[in-house]
Amino acid sequence: MAILAVNAGSSSLKFSLHPLKDGQVQPHVLSGCVQGLEPGGSPAMDWKYQGQKQQEALAVPAGAASPFAVALERLRVLVQSLQGADIEAVAHRVVHGGGVFTESVYVTDAVLEQLARFNSLAPLHQPHNLAGIRQFRAAFPELPQVACFDTAFHAAMPEVDYAFALPRALREQGVRRYGFHGLSYQYVMSVLHAQTLRGRGRVVMAHLGNGASLCACKDGVSVATTMGFSALDGLMMGTRSGSLDAGVLLYLLEQGWDHGRIEKLLYKQSGLLGVSGISADMRALRADGSADAQRAIAQFTHRVVRETGALIACLDGLDVLAFSGGIGENDAVLREQVCNRLAWTGLRIDPQRNRQADGHAAWAIHAPDSRVEIWVVPTDEGRVAAREAAALLESGQAMDRAAAK
Repeated sequence: MAILAVNAGSSSLKFSLHPLKDGQVQPHVLSGCVQGLEPGGSPAMDWKYQGQKQQEALAVPAGAASPFAVALERLRVLVQSLQGADIEAVAHRVVHGGGVFTESVYVTDAVLEQLARFNSLAPLHQPHNLAGIRQFRAAFPELPQVACFDTAFHAAMPEVDYAFALPRALREQGVRRYGFHGLSYQYVMSVLHAQTLRGRGRVVMAHLGNGASLCACKDGVSVATTMGFSALDGLMMGTRSGSLDAGVLLYLLEQGWDHGRIEKLLYKQSGLLGVSGISADMRALRADGSADAQRAIAQFTHRVVRETGALIACLDGLDVLAFSGGIGENDAVLREQVCNRLAWTGLRIDPQRNRQADGHAAWAIHAPDSRVEIWVVPTDEGRVAAREAAALLESGQAMDRAAAK
């Protein structure tokens, strides 16, 4: 028995297979990604099983429904050939649950209809998450499909943090802060709870990647986060602007910019790419060494430091700082620069341990005399989604399996 965890994008599908043992979700035994799933695309699958990596092109026969459908059939065959496992459910990462979905749910037509109303709040992710769910429902009609929400982890944030200073009528329409990267934060928090007693205290988690945010937790509960109504707010990101004076948007409107042009600017042309004019990839900017690349890196680092300081204030102090995400797990230089800027908290990084962190296991990088613990925790959103699906299957509280299909 196993849970298949997936994350569908505009032209890609990430997947991981998590066995169930004695009712507990295990680390994935199979993981991979399919690229080239756009209409008319040439899909290719990369996957890893028991330490061995494979890559294969997927032929799309004439008359096939779509490259996505071809990929799903290949995935079904792959799971059966490698594991012989019966998939119990498919767990989908869904970026936005709004104020409606504060915990994982079985997918029904009504759920999909409700989730589609949040497409404009996360246009880079939500429509593609939902399209992926529809494809899986068609390809695996016998399996329950479970939606797991990035916003759910932040559902208990206090009103003083999630509310905007806007008229009540807009608040009642759902215009508020939601927060994202919740599946990642849920996983990192579970690891910290297992690794250190301080993980139950005042924690700031930094999920730094192409999408980037920070989250402040107390007693394991999210109390503040940098992302807000949409996944644009807060930190500078790979191609997203992060926090921006709303007056800039009014100015652009006065200059004749329309909705589509502004959306493209904020989501796809800003952040590291926009500032550097070179790349959205931190690795490429590190290797480039030009003044423009250094400017983008310095601005990104500064925003992390600045927003971390704000979250420390919300927590009245700090017990643990944890780095995760592609940049957070792999960029030792950024971690050291951020920590050195936060030394006023009593935080001290161990440079050697910091360089030894390899992104494969949770690793403490604080010095022996540090008053704050510092951790690098490789995230595993798929495992959290699989746990959520397994919990639903076990409880049967939402609906019976027949109704979920």
